[in-house]
Amino acid sequence: MKEFIMPRNVPISFEFFPPKTPEGADKLLTVHQELCTLNPQYFSVTYGAGGSTRTRTLTTVSRLQQTAPVPVAPHLSCIGDSKAALAELLDGYKEQNIKRLVALRGDLPSGQMTLGELPYARDLVEFVRQHSGDHFHIEVAAYPEMHPQADSYEADLRNFIAKVQAGANSAITQFFFNADAYFHFMDRLAKAGVNIPVIPGIMPITNAGNLIRFSDSCGADIPRWLRKQLMAYGDDSASIKALGETVVAKLIERLIQGGAPAFHFYTMNQSEATTRLVKLTGLA
Repeated sequence: MKEFIMPRNVPISFEFFPPKTPEGADKLLTVHQELCTLNPQYFSVTYGAGGSTRTRTLTTVSRLQQTAPVPVAPHLSCIGDSKAALAELLDGYKEQNIKRLVALRGDLPSGQMTLGELPYARDLVEFVRQHSGDHFHIEVAAYPEMHPQADSYEADLRNFIAKVQAGANSAITQFFFNADAYFHFMDRLAKAGVNIPVIPGIMPITNAGNLIRFSDSCGADIPRWLRKQLMAYGDDSASIKALGETVVAKLIERLIQGGAPAFHFYTMNQSEATTRLVKLTGLA
């Protein structure tokens, strides 16, 4: 694919998940160092259902904070958790001089029936503001193609607006491949008088099977033609990566032209595909 020549002054950020093994943790530090060369605004670190990765998330955040001056934004989910546990986390992050959080409802842990004291993301945002004031810049999730558990598109839009009214500063979208869905979402927010930055979440395409399974589970739509082509390539990973790179680079290009304020890359703890996309689209 021909590289875009014009550099863009559009912020970028990268998401990691906390590694399960010492080997994975060491590899992540290498990936982190490689992605730091792209001048990201921050890195985010995910948080498992009901705080199931709390210790690994805390460890990962601490290591990344110590490795480079790029800010780190921990994910924080509320479902199934207590206010006391969340307050302790917030105080700990404040002591580490962390200034940004990604506030999510999260998934209910397997076998747990109660939603906890803060059942929805808007409740979490409100609690963070009550407990920590304006110390944290709060990111929330946005779903241009509708949250898979929402009753309707309108209900999902109202839920997003409630998170903004509770104190969210900006949002990161679920990954998508249809730019029109993002633009429609932004138009609806503008008509509702909501003007916080909504940052497109970008998923590099490197493995067809993993992408299809992940998309089916989270409600992100893969256009029929793209799904069919990825499936037709079978185990031809080179063709899958080449097609994915072209499709996602064109998506980013269109989003830039449409005024996207920034981009957040779901790296899957890898650097190669994300680095190529950032350089191809002039975001580096």
